[in-house]
Amino acid sequence: MNFSQQLRAAIHANPEKPAMDFKGRVFTGGEIAGLADRTLALLDAAGIEQRASIGVVVRNKPLHAGAMLGLLTGDRWLTTVYAMQAPGSIAQELRDSRFAAVIADRIDWTPEVVAAARECGTFGLVLDLEAAEPISVHPELTQPGAGPFRTMDGEPGLEILSSGTTGKPKRIVFPTRILVRMIDSVKVANMGKAPPSILSWPYSGIGGMCDLVASPMLGRHVSLLERFNVDDWVEAVERLKPETVVGVPPIARMVLDAKVPRERLAGVKYFVGGSAPMPPELQDEFEETYGIKVIWAYGATEFCGTIISWTPDLHEQFRKTKAGAMGKALPGIDLRVIDVETGEILPPGRQGYLEALVPQVRDEWISTTDLVEIDEDGFVFHRGRGDGAIVRGGHKVIPEKVGDCLRDHPAVLDAAVVGLPDRRLGAVPVAVVELKADVAAVDEAALKEHVRAALTTPQVPVAIRIVDRIPRTTSLKADLGAVRKMFEDQLAG
Repeated sequence: MNFSQQLRAAIHANPEKPAMDFKGRVFTGGEIAGLADRTLALLDAAGIEQRASIGVVVRNKPLHAGAMLGLLTGDRWLTTVYAMQAPGSIAQELRDSRFAAVIADRIDWTPEVVAAARECGTFGLVLDLEAAEPISVHPELTQPGAGPFRTMDGEPGLEILSSGTTGKPKRIVFPTRILVRMIDSVKVANMGKAPPSILSWPYSGIGGMCDLVASPMLGRHVSLLERFNVDDWVEAVERLKPETVVGVPPIARMVLDAKVPRERLAGVKYFVGGSAPMPPELQDEFEETYGIKVIWAYGATEFCGTIISWTPDLHEQFRKTKAGAMGKALPGIDLRVIDVETGEILPPGRQGYLEALVPQVRDEWISTTDLVEIDEDGFVFHRGRGDGAIVRGGHKVIPEKVGDCLRDHPAVLDAAVVGLPDRRLGAVPVAVVELKADVAAVDEAALKEHVRAALTTPQVPVAIRIVDRIPRTTSLKADLGAVRKMFEDQLAG
């Protein structure tokens, strides 16, 4: 059997066994498989071509999990679309992508999105957990139009937007057969076991997608969180009693800040995570407070999962001497560091861009814009990002993209965006803007709303200052150091 056939067999293997819980409701394996089968049946009945790109506006909900598993097990092309953006941005993505079919939650079928789908001739499926029929045809999008529609060549699989680890975010294509790497990543995170998963990663990212594919293949239960919430997360930990929990640094910070009693996390041995570097001081505080070992890792969409990780054995031996490292390369993965300017391969102890060779994904080196140093023992230390990305709670924010968005506002002459440290999220974007002369007054709230309408929520600056003149260098570029100091002085004051 090929991978999609194996996955299909897995989701149908235990129809009576609880497979997922969500907001107090339990879904059996048979219910999830039924959602997958119904999705395929509706697409087939509408005559959607097998090679057509099918967009899913992704949310962390059981219906979305079932629909996406249907596409992956039915040799359909799945393209993820972020729900965490303004309706106008989703509508524009539909126009740009020319999907033959779109699957979205009832709340995401806004008038703007429906209009864009109708304009493209897109067939629509509505996901509604409260409806008598949870997956149904949209009443205004009952048949595909004339197109033209976007089609995909080669093996069917998954197309997912990268987080920006290797550069500007872009859609990455993975044939279904490569998704076995996702299972390997989950096995690494869980030390080869298959404990219950308390899923706080978004399905729209590589971490959530790894869990979506791996959970039925490993026969494990998923407690699905639509968004991370300390109370819901702790309740799931107490109920399921997993040895391993998975997340990003802000989860550790929020649990500590909520002063969750140690006994409520009894039984948890490991907190495994990635997506953003784990600050050593946060790791120390979490481990000392809860007696839970922090096992960190590094991966990217382009790698189809994790490529660098700590293990319990490495933690036991090197926790103190290699504090701050991301871990070591996983078996079968080769790493190297190249000079930022020349591209020359650097020896251990030198800082440069990370490159990785991941044979299951590609038979050539994959470049990143992560600045790292690999020591003589093979431990990898993250030293920053060459593209200046701001890592906000695991979401990578490109300052230039936010700045371009602000400059698109009719009242804005120029803008500069920088990152500031944040205790909970790691870093957050802030901006200064210089307004055009003789324009109508605009305030911070209006500028934030402008960004929110065009970009995803993590990209909205937490603060925007309107200034007479943006500070500049002698070459007239925005002086980012001076911009950052403006906000630091404000915080200090």
